[in-house]
Amino acid sequence: MSKRAVAAAALVGAMIIGLTACSSGSGSSDGKKSDGKLTIGFAQVGAESGWRTANTKSIQDAAKKAGVTLKFSDAQQKQENQIKAIRSFIQQKVDVIAFSPVVESGWDTVLKEAKAAHIPVILTDRAVDSKDESLYVTFLGSDFVEEGKKAGDWLVKEYASTSGEVNIVQLEGTTGSAPANDRKSGFADVVKGDPKFKVVASQTGDFTRAKGKEVMQAFLKSQPKIDVLYAHNDDMALGAIQAIEEAGKKPGTDIKIVSVDGVKDAFTAMSQGKINFDVECNPLLGDQLMELAKKVKAGESVPRRIQTEEGTFTPEQATAALPGRQY
Repeated sequence: MSKRAVAAAALVGAMIIGLTACSSGSGSSDGKKSDGKLTIGFAQVGAESGWRTANTKSIQDAAKKAGVTLKFSDAQQKQENQIKAIRSFIQQKVDVIAFSPVVESGWDTVLKEAKAAHIPVILTDRAVDSKDESLYVTFLGSDFVEEGKKAGDWLVKEYASTSGEVNIVQLEGTTGSAPANDRKSGFADVVKGDPKFKVVASQTGDFTRAKGKEVMQAFLKSQPKIDVLYAHNDDMALGAIQAIEEAGKKPGTDIKIVSVDGVKDAFTAMSQGKINFDVECNPLLGDQLMELAKKVKAGESVPRRIQTEEGTFTPEQATAALPGRQY
């Protein structure tokens, strides 16, 4: 082979190597992958309820369907575990971080770290209490205040013809969490307009069935007259139903129950007359989250607040919807 042919072959080889390096997807100038596949780091609250289990499944199924790489972490209802997971996602250089905050406050430091790493953050289901709204791009979820108001509206109508005192016990969600704070305030805003409504006891049940039963047992011992139970989620309501029945009372009749979530187990209880009214909180956010994450990665503008569409259910409506209920 001539020297000219050898030089030409070397030049072609160098060009091939250069082209291969450019198209390999092994990295980009900011250290992130450039293979075009979206990677989301998702820090879930935990598995404290049927609602949360359905929420997790929706996100995992939607990621698989959308061809998204999902890095999932279960915080077991501890804020420190979520913060640790978010820092791990930052180190892994994911494209988008999404999470449902255990509580509202205490997120600024870790979210500033994500911002410094140029990783956008999407809040799902629950909001954070931060003055710096640049720390997240959007919030996808329910209006918890409105849910509390819907529960209060039902109560006001249910007792419209009652003149005597109506004693209410309240099972609150996890202390400091957005749904607990907002469902409590929304409900209070409605019932405070009528002095006959008295919240005689209110305590956290941590959104769990076991804790809901435990707290309701204490309420039944400490309160001589309970007319209504308002539960911030269905799992606590279902636990409370066990306590009411064990106390020899009839849930839905002796003590009327209004709850929030709309999970299948609660619909079953409603069909049996044990829950009188349920405010829906839709956990199936997976498809919307995947769409949002893709838009955010592409640099598209998204609304700061995206609210899910939800309804309310009477026992009759729940019974009709029960066969096709997905969660």
